[in-house]
Amino acid sequence: MGDKDSVEKYLENNPQFAKEYFDKKLSPEVIATTFAENLKDQSSFKDVSQIQEANIIYDLVKEMQSQIVMEKVLHKVLQRVCLILNADRCSYFGLRARNGIAELTTTLFNVTPTSKYEENLVNPTNEIVFPIDMGVVGYTAHSKKMHNIPDVTKNNRFSDFVDKQTGYKTKNMLSFPMMADKECLGVAMALNKIGAEEFSKADEEVSPELSKANTSLRKHHTAYMFNVESRKGQVLLWSASKVFEELTDIERQFHKALYTVRIYLNCERYSVGLLDMTKEKEFYDEWPVKLGDVPPYSGPKTPDGREVIFYKIIDYLLEGPKEEIKVIPGPPIDHWALVSGLPTYVSENGYICNMMNVAADEYFTFQKEAVDESGFVIKNVLSLPIVNKKEEIVGIATFFNRKDGKPFDEHDEQITEALTQFLGWSVLNCDTYDRLNRMEWRKDIAQEMLMCQTRCTNIEMQSILRSNCPVAIDVDLLLFSFSDFPVTEHGLIMCGIRCFFELNVVEKFKVPAETLTRWMYTVRKGYRDITYHNWRHGFNVGQTMFCLLQTGRLRKYYSDLDAFAMVAAAFCHDIDHRGTNNLYQTKSGSPLAKLHGSSIMERHHLEYSKTLMAEESLNIFVNLQKRQFETVQHLFDVCIIATDLALYFKKRTMFQNIVNATEPMETEKDKIDHISNNPIRKEIIMAMMMTGCDLSAITKPWDVQSKVALMVAAEFWEQGDLERTVLDQQPIPMMDRNCAAELPKMQCGFIQFVCAFVYKEFSRFHVEITPMFDGLNINLKNWKELADIHAAKMAAIEEEKKKLELSSTVVPTRTQINLFYSNVCKQSTCTQTLYSLKP
Repeated sequence: MGDKDSVEKYLENNPQFAKEYFDKKLSPEVIATTFAENLKDQSSFKDVSQIQEANIIYDLVKEMQSQIVMEKVLHKVLQRVCLILNADRCSYFGLRARNGIAELTTTLFNVTPTSKYEENLVNPTNEIVFPIDMGVVGYTAHSKKMHNIPDVTKNNRFSDFVDKQTGYKTKNMLSFPMMADKECLGVAMALNKIGAEEFSKADEEVSPELSKANTSLRKHHTAYMFNVESRKGQVLLWSASKVFEELTDIERQFHKALYTVRIYLNCERYSVGLLDMTKEKEFYDEWPVKLGDVPPYSGPKTPDGREVIFYKIIDYLLEGPKEEIKVIPGPPIDHWALVSGLPTYVSENGYICNMMNVAADEYFTFQKEAVDESGFVIKNVLSLPIVNKKEEIVGIATFFNRKDGKPFDEHDEQITEALTQFLGWSVLNCDTYDRLNRMEWRKDIAQEMLMCQTRCTNIEMQSILRSNCPVAIDVDLLLFSFSDFPVTEHGLIMCGIRCFFELNVVEKFKVPAETLTRWMYTVRKGYRDITYHNWRHGFNVGQTMFCLLQTGRLRKYYSDLDAFAMVAAAFCHDIDHRGTNNLYQTKSGSPLAKLHGSSIMERHHLEYSKTLMAEESLNIFVNLQKRQFETVQHLFDVCIIATDLALYFKKRTMFQNIVNATEPMETEKDKIDHISNNPIRKEIIMAMMMTGCDLSAITKPWDVQSKVALMVAAEFWEQGDLERTVLDQQPIPMMDRNCAAELPKMQCGFIQFVCAFVYKEFSRFHVEITPMFDGLNINLKNWKELADIHAAKMAAIEEEKKKLELSSTVVPTRTQINLFYSNVCKQSTCTQTLYSLKP
């Protein structure tokens, strides 16, 4: 007893010696060797294990810091768990997902206290895989709870699937879920308690040991997920970068993106098959089938009904020391990536197929030997469809052999699916680019056809060149009262040419005579043959602009180039008018309304005019310098857009301010300087001049104005008919032919609230323009006379109706009303024409 006390005292006084002694004599390997046989009493071992706890934890921490491979750390923990539990063996099953289905797979198998890591680590080709809804291990992963099974034969969840694979006999088992927060990463399992019939309640308290494994698993899982997210981000960023570098061709777009992201795909090689997008065959290709000479196609089809035909395969061979890319147009059916039938299957069904150990697969015919001279053997495969925004499969991407030898998991599926989805959606870029190109080509063809139909021919040009242009005074070109009715349309073309010569711009800007003639004739042909907004109206606006500059003496504010552009723009201001206004274009949803958001028709006239400028043979500004030509284009913008009456009310206050500012100025030079030195004031006056020109028919002599008013009304009524029949809407009174009798009243309102301001302010601005204001007042007086007559007529009709109702219950017929109307209305010669349009 004394010896025992002295030994104990010595050990207490010499702790360093005690540590070294027990480290040497009581290491886990020595204990495992000592207790190789069944142990009846394990209490002494547990006391020893507690002594070694700190050292073992320290060793595990060092292992976790130094070991990159998670399985090695886990192997050491399982060896200790096996020793503590006195279990026959332990195993670890990793949890993963493929094809959207969770499954368990053997990672470390048959671990014992003395087994070697290399023996227990399961090669990916020899994995035992089973679904999560199978066996006690699957239930543990699903429930995320520990399970102690005393007798597996009495447990209905137990499956002998693994026992049949290995020949082992399981009697009892203890399974633990390995968790990372709320996510199960795998299941650790201990089998067959040594020295007892079952695992005890005390054995269930082995969680401190497993927490060490959980730490390692969490570290590995976190690092792996970081790698996954990093690769996914890199794949998307690089593919996005390359996709937008290439918009012209889908093949080059795919190739740039797929080649750039190859290092993030974690596979030895991959292949991309591009599918033929033809949905319908040409009619002549169908003749042999319909005649029975060729059997109809009976092979696989895509979900949208296309025949599965790979018109090109791109192989990315990355496994060797030197990367290789092969492009195979029209690949043969025995191509190594197609011969198995997997890409065709994916094309037909649109599924993601993730396959492991393909050599054992019976559905697809994968080559079990090397596929080419490089010696490459297919082990596992991941195949995905590339789907565009229309849900059409445009190609198949197939990835072969994960680099670490393991099967592709759900994270590989997510990365590759993100890539293929992005590639599929990026097809829209190429499609859009192609559509834009086709639209551009169609536009060029349509423009060529348009020019062919509207461009002045050589015969037409010669007919003008052989004629003498009329003298401006002889045809009243310098008068505001000019009427186009006595002049033929051919004569109006020559009058238009005369305006440019009178401005002295033809010689100054070196305008070729043939070009000017061809342009003038083409502008005339550009106007449609409609009731009012035709070539005659276009010419009248151009002539009025010419008259304002020359007779109205407004030219002093503008340069010769300005005058040249203003008159040319005035001639073009309503080119290709359709006889309907902007509101109708919007209501009908016409292409013009979709193309131009505001001032719809005006912007169309402007685009048409610029199209003529772009044609070399029609460009009357061909000899201008670049800066001068840009000025002309800007003035066209100002002049033509200004004819939108919706903008008139915005600019008239600004114009009135200019008139008010110049009216008290004593000298003409002051006025010129005030306007000419400020481009904005020049443009405001220019815009108001265009409005005055566009409305100038209201200032013409009464015999001209009354006829023009009827033409305007007739065109409005035609639009009203369209609104009633096409749009199924009731037109406003101005557009309603049933309200034709209200025309004089509507004309009075239009003159008073729209037109009067323009010509009143211009007559204040320049007294030379007063004839236009005088003509407007004369016409207003005549329209008021007609409006009063109509009002008196309507009052008399109402009075007569009341008399007839009092004298008889018979309602007056239309004939009686018309007879009364003819007796009441004693109209002048000029008004009879107007009232002939009564409904």
